Amino acid sequence: RDWQCRYTVESILQRAKYPQRVRVAVVDQIQEGDPSCGVPIKSCASDPDQALCQYIDNIDVVELDAILAIGPVFARHIGHRMYRGEYYALQIDAHVDFVAGWDVDVIAQLESSGNEMAVLSTYLTDVQGSIDNQFRSTRKTRPIMCNTDYEGGGGGVHLRHLSQPERRPPIKGKPQLQPYWAAGYSFSRGHFIVNIPYDFYEPMIFQGEEISAGVRGFTYGYDYYAPERSICFHAYAIGANAEKRGKVKHFWEHTDVYANLGQGAMKRLIGIIKGNPEVDPSEWNHAEEERYGLGKVRTPAKFYQTFGIDVVKKKTEHNLCAFVQMGEMHRKFHKYMRPDGMGINYSKIDYKFVDPKRTDW
Repeated sequence: RDWQCRYTVESILQRAKYPQRVRVAVVDQIQEGDPSCGVPIKSCASDPDQALCQYIDNIDVVELDAILAIGPVFARHIGHRMYRGEYYALQIDAHVDFVAGWDVDVIAQLESSGNEMAVLSTYLTDVQGSIDNQFRSTRKTRPIMCNTDYEGGGGGVHLRHLSQPERRPPIKGKPQLQPYWAAGYSFSRGHFIVNIPYDFYEPMIFQGEEISAGVRGFTYGYDYYAPERSICFHAYAIGANAEKRGKVKHFWEHTDVYANLGQGAMKRLIGIIKGNPEVDPSEWNHAEEERYGLGKVRTPAKFYQTFGIDVVKKKTEHNLCAFVQMGEMHRKFHKYMRPDGMGINYSKIDYKFVDPKRTDW
């Protein structure tokens, strides 16, 4: 129920260099009285230059009753079903502001990786102070995904990505390798949507979706990169935006209606990526597991071993960012790019991260 959604759509199309080439797919979960994401901010009669008026045929909106909202995994599952074979695909939240010419820039960044299996992904920087009055980015820094740890209890202990470091990129002229994927900003070739669809059978999941998609994508051969430049910024509920963003309703307002659904969904989510060996597989739903499961290029075990994750003890090797953010991971791993550009060949990588600050040797 995000009032900011149509402002995001306006920003997408108004600031693209080639808006006629951009198609926007929206899953709008609202109730009577909420503004629809497919309706212009002002009437087209009073302001026909709005992108929501000029490019209305480029916008597809699926509206759902808010009472049917059962979390972002389900909503994004519907969003993935709206994919129609576009060459590139971008996934964002409904409260994001774009810079001018973002479409040309993000494509250039992706292509500069030289990797068909590249996915640009990060936790976006806050929008406040990030865009000037000519809609250009004021930031020279960008976040990089390298910080995660376990949370939760029982059979639902899962990995949750934490706050991420932000600094000037040390790798110039191309995006920088990182271990993790973020749901709020993901740009790739369209086949990522086809190969890593959001799981239909994971209702009431909020935390945990990112490690699920990240590990599944890794097993299909995808590689995650921090963008060199930010092409959009996120409106967090902080500072000047705290009051307005703090009033936005979320799916968990109906938790009582869907009580206990999330527990089984979390077991499935973790089970598919081989992250809960202590849980009996009979305890979770295996429906369409092949469709929403793992690839055959790499194994989940390779992911966990490489990045210092112990799925048995539920511990991570801390300070992975020391290996990632200054470009050491990029320099060590990127040289193993396959000759055909179809991802990094991890069979040639025997690196296993260990916290350089560990004291329990």
